[in-house]
Amino acid sequence: MSLDAGLRALMEPVAGEASFAELLANPSGMNRLEAFGGAGLPYSPPRVHVMEAQALGPNGLVPLRVYGPLGEDGPLRVDGPLRGKADDGGGPGLVWLHGGGFAGGDLEMREADQLARELVARTGGVVISVDYRLARGGVHFPVPHEDVIAAWFWAVEQASGLGIDPGRLCLGGASAGANLACGAAMYLKDIGSSLPAKMLLAYPFLHSTVPPLTVPSAVMSSLPPFLRFSAEDCTAMLENFLGGPASTASSYAVPGHGDPTGLPPAAVVACEYDDLRPSAELYAQSLRGAGINVAFRLEQGATHGYLNHSAALDIVQRGLAFLASELASADGSND
Repeated sequence: MSLDAGLRALMEPVAGEASFAELLANPSGMNRLEAFGGAGLPYSPPRVHVMEAQALGPNGLVPLRVYGPLGEDGPLRVDGPLRGKADDGGGPGLVWLHGGGFAGGDLEMREADQLARELVARTGGVVISVDYRLARGGVHFPVPHEDVIAAWFWAVEQASGLGIDPGRLCLGGASAGANLACGAAMYLKDIGSSLPAKMLLAYPFLHSTVPPLTVPSAVMSSLPPFLRFSAEDCTAMLENFLGGPASTASSYAVPGHGDPTGLPPAAVVACEYDDLRPSAELYAQSLRGAGINVAFRLEQGATHGYLNHSAALDIVQRGLAFLASELASADGSND
């Protein structure tokens, strides 16, 4: 296999850039970054209802953005049914956490906004995107973890009013967001709380030490350096999140090293050309070893973070279709 042609074309504007910081220091950096994401490609995101909300957690208010299907029942709101069918039991729901290495990302990135719109349009469900606090300016674990827990309990409380079947409420995220999702699921299990119907995980970062990736080195060396994750990069990212050495991490912060027994089913997307791919593979093996059902998709030709590219690309559409199918099939049985 080789790198996806559409992704390869988008990398031309950022060729040679060592980091996002260097890219953005260039006056043309933002335009080049948008081109890298696929701005200008023929794509219009689905129209859905969008509502801003907040969850109250131990660190204060956590901003949320709630996406729901268009319908005949008026604007999206918390105080009444969204779907317009009070007797149908509700649809699937997803509490979603963007990536960004714990220190970056927001609700506007394609991995958050585009993904939410697409999943709502494909499933008729509801996606709650969480603007958790980032690990910068003195913020460290467990603050982002606690924000996610607060968002989850808000979603559980509001599920029926939003047209979500509480038994079909899922939890997921991408990259560092997938880490937060798994850590939150472990916490919910440990306190005896109701678990997500399913975990939806895109190219997760779940281990303090990630084994080397075994794919053709020529492909990996052709990627922009900021798409690579060396062992030193992973340690730095994790220790910034923790605010201390990786050896101090609890399993909630590094879920790949925890006991997965009793966790809900999972759907995992890994990227063929991603230094973090072994983390996704190891976690899937760990879950299966604990008797947990795992739907695993290796996205051929993809690089880390590919869901941050425009959904005009076929490869992005395939990843979104997989996640939407897994969300739609969530039934709360935890088989």
